[in-house]
Amino acid sequence: MPHLLQVQNILCRYDPNPEVPPVVDNLSFALEAGEIGCLLGSSGCGKTTVLRAIAGFHPLESGSITLNDRILSSSSVHLAPEKRNIGMVFQDYALFPHLSVCQNITFGLHKLSTRAKEVVCDELLELVQLTGFGHRYPHELSGGQQQRVALARALAPSPSLLLLDEPLSSLDTELRRGLALEVREILKKRGISAIMVTHDQEEAFAFADKVGVLHKGKLEQWDVPFSLYHEPQTRYVAGFIGQGVFLPGFVRDANTIETELGLLQSPKQYPWLPNTAVEVLLRPDDITESPDSPYQAVVCRKIFAGTSTLYTLLLPTGSHIEAALPSHHNFEIGHQIGIKVDADHLIAFA
Repeated sequence: MPHLLQVQNILCRYDPNPEVPPVVDNLSFALEAGEIGCLLGSSGCGKTTVLRAIAGFHPLESGSITLNDRILSSSSVHLAPEKRNIGMVFQDYALFPHLSVCQNITFGLHKLSTRAKEVVCDELLELVQLTGFGHRYPHELSGGQQQRVALARALAPSPSLLLLDEPLSSLDTELRRGLALEVREILKKRGISAIMVTHDQEEAFAFADKVGVLHKGKLEQWDVPFSLYHEPQTRYVAGFIGQGVFLPGFVRDANTIETELGLLQSPKQYPWLPNTAVEVLLRPDDITESPDSPYQAVVCRKIFAGTSTLYTLLLPTGSHIEAALPSHHNFEIGHQIGIKVDADHLIAFA
C-alpha cells in the first residue's frame, strides 16, 4: 500500500555555497493516510524548513516529496503551493482582523455559493467547538479560540494533508497541552493526515502518532513516542527525549553491564565485546529507593512535583543521577539514601 506522503532523501539550502552545510540533509520519512506526525527539535535544527519544503515554499536541491503518488517537489519539479491541496496553520494564526470568524473560515472557498459556504462554516464551527461564534471578529476571541478558527479555515477546502507550524507556541503551557489533544481529536474525526512542527516534547507526544527527532538538519529517528523514549536509536535521541543521566560502565557479557551501581542486566543482547566502555542512560523512574542497598547516594537537590519528588543524587564517585521517588517520602538535602536500578529498558551506547 503506497504512503500518503513520501519525503525521500531531501536536501535544502539557504546558502548556495557547497562548503556551507545544508539546512536539511538527506532526510526521509513517510506518513500514512489518517496518520499524524510531528517534527521535533531545538531551534535551528531544520524542522520548519522541512515543513516549508512540503508546503512548496522552499525548493529542493535533491530528493523528492510525493503526495498521493503525485510528485510535489524534486530537483526538476516544483508544484506551486496553491496546487498541492495542502492546508497550513501558522504560528501567528494569520487571521484577517477585518473579517468575521465565518468569513475567515470560508475565505478560500471562492467557487461555493453563499449558502454552501454557510453549511461548511457551521459544520467546522461545530467541529472546533465554536458554534455561535461565526459573527465575531478575531479580536473578540481568546488565543485558543483564534487557533481553532485558524484550524477550521485550513480544513475548509478538505486538504489531503495539514501542516501546522508551531501552532500552539504563543499559548500558555496548560492551554497548549489541552489544545494539542483537542486538535488531534478533531483531525482523527475527519481522517485528516497532518504534520506539526514543535520544540515541545510533551506537545509532540500528546499530538502525534509518529515523531521525528531532528538534529543539525538530519532525522535522527522517526518512530512512535514509546520507542523514542524507551528504545532510542542514537545517543542524541536518548539525551534529547525525556530526562536522564548517562553513567559510565563496561560490558561484562552480551546481557550485562557493570556500573558503579552494580551489574545491570538487559533482556536484549548488546553487540559489543567484553570490557567495551559504554554509557548507560538512567531515567529518573529507573532509580528506586532501597534502604538495604549497598549503593548509597546523597540528596543534592529536590523538586516537589505532586505525586513524586525529583531528586538529584550524588554518587561516591562524584557522578550525579536523578530519581523520581514517591512524594510521601521526604528526604532532605544532605540526607543519604540507599538506591538501586530497576529498569525494564536498559539503554546503552558505546
